Amino acid sequence: MILDIYKDSLEYSAKDWKKLVILGVICLFSFLLLPAFLITGYNYRVINTAVHGIINGRDPLPEFDDIIDMFIDGVKVVIVQIAYLLVPCIVFLIFAAIASALSGVAASAVMIIGCIITFVAIVVACLMSQMALCHMAYNDGAFSKAFAVSEIKEVIDEIGWFNCIATYIGLIIITIVISLVVTGIIYAIFAVFGISGAILGVDPSGIFILGVFIESLITMFLVGPYLSIFNSRSIGLLYTMQI
Repeated sequence: MILDIYKDSLEYSAKDWKKLVILGVICLFSFLLLPAFLITGYNYRVINTAVHGIINGRDPLPEFDDIIDMFIDGVKVVIVQIAYLLVPCIVFLIFAAIASALSGVAASAVMIIGCIITFVAIVVACLMSQMALCHMAYNDGAFSKAFAVSEIKEVIDEIGWFNCIATYIGLIIITIVISLVVTGIIYAIFAVFGISGAILGVDPSGIFILGVFIESLITMFLVGPYLSIFNSRSIGLLYTMQI
């Protein structure tokens, strides 16, 4: 089932390259902050499509319409993510405060234990926050459903914690591999051009700079948007495993 989710999401994310470019353009201006909410809002739409769809279905990529609604959804997504991540932050601060009141081995032991517990809390918080977004989307965007912790835990219990964690680990691996492969291919191509130019007596520095520029453009306008949609789609389909 997990492999089916990956296969569906990889194919789904490549359905409309024009939309990837549009999302890339928005990413380009994300430093202005407001466009960043449009990105999270669009990814939420991908999740919404997934939780109401099926694996290997014919769901289209969401449109870039109703910009205000997309922006509001993006704000809601960020609030949900921050709210869940506050928990591990508070856990860490508590252990840090306790450790600061101690000294020597005791302080080190408390911090080590605190870091371990914080790491576990981060994993749980990330999983809960993503399932919270799916739960909100499945319940017609009801913001309160993103904080229905008991319901969200039941969803994860039904899917299986192992399945959820394994899926997320797989997403991280796939994301890293695709990024490295694309980057590696582009750099390899321009390295060949650069070496060939050097043999012919041409300064290769300009070719290498062009390679870096091209790689940045492809990452910004294609690979980055593709991977963000891939991850959002996978998360949404994972949620449907309990329905």
